[in-house]
Amino acid sequence: MAKKSRTKARDQQPTAGEVGPRQPCPCGSGKRYKACHGAAGGAPAPFVSRPFEGLPSECDIVAMRELVPAATAPLTLVDHPDRAVQLCTLLPMAAPAMVRDSGEIWLGLQVQHNFGDPARDLGAVLTKALDAEAGIVGLTDPPGEGPRLQDLVSGDRLAVTVHDGFEFWIGDVDEGDRAAMAAALEQANTAALPTARLTTVEAAYWTNVGSKEHLRWVMPEPEDRLLDALARLHAAGQDHLVDGSRFVGMFRAHGLLTPVWDLPVGTGPEPLEEPAERFAADLAEALAQTGDLSADERAARSGLANRQVTIR
Repeated sequence: MAKKSRTKARDQQPTAGEVGPRQPCPCGSGKRYKACHGAAGGAPAPFVSRPFEGLPSECDIVAMRELVPAATAPLTLVDHPDRAVQLCTLLPMAAPAMVRDSGEIWLGLQVQHNFGDPARDLGAVLTKALDAEAGIVGLTDPPGEGPRLQDLVSGDRLAVTVHDGFEFWIGDVDEGDRAAMAAALEQANTAALPTARLTTVEAAYWTNVGSKEHLRWVMPEPEDRLLDALARLHAAGQDHLVDGSRFVGMFRAHGLLTPVWDLPVGTGPEPLEEPAERFAADLAEALAQTGDLSADERAARSGLANRQVTIR
């Protein structure tokens, strides 16, 4: 019996690129795949591994959803170019969207629901908000068929503003109503780690977690090509940024890799600008190489692959 069970287990092992039934579901729900998007009868919606592909500043959107506490970026709508819409990391009560008294729409990225395709969720919420009165707009059921956020917005780049805290929540609120939000605002600000977006490269964010500082840099290249290039740089000793910095691994989120560096306390974002620009140039050269990896580079790649943490 034991031999039969082992044979059955071997037969059920996932092939490369597949998710095993007992592995965590890649949607980020925390459930096993067989109890979530691998359940019999299908999931509420197909899981999309790279949901923000095709959106302006895809890498920044991934960072705003997963890494950055407080940031905003205006969106331009295809069919409503004069309607003010603000993409936000987090809204009060993790609301999916809010229609302000002015008619401006705030669209939240860090939300509690997950129906398999965040871009379709965002599209559904935005569509509802366009016809809603002032107040909170949300999703209680899977969005079903409908436009994704990519279908509703135009442009090729977002102007991201990183905030020190969540005071932008009350920027358009009357003075008399601000007191009611004071407690929620204070609590949110306490959890917001100091963060800054570098200006010389795209989607690279410095943050201070107290005991150390990090640079987290969301990159758009396909995973295999990026790992090869990073391995080349690591083997050549070209993956450090400033004295005392160390390339420690990567996050994987929404189909993209986010390399992470540890930085000495007190570094701050400004000294990273020139080294990051230089690293981007070195990375571009490494990405252009097509030859086989050397033995040292293969070993470096294996080590990097083992230092990945999947967020979504």
